[in-house]
Amino acid sequence: MAVPARKTSKSKKAKRRTHHKIMTNGLNECPNCGEMKKSHHVCANCGYYDGKDVTAKEEA
Repeated sequence: MAVPARKTSKSKKAKRRTHHKIMTNGLNECPNCGEMKKSHHVCANCGYYDGKDVTAKEEA
């Protein structure tokens, strides 16, 4: 069985783990109500997207 010849240094270990971090999700402040919402999604709090109320139902 293969055994490492030397101990892995702290810097070598840290360089390998540079991508093992928590990614931040794309949250932005809603311009209408100020709540945090995902980018390019309808605001769950007020229902606005791109300055328009998209949850309002139009009556025929």
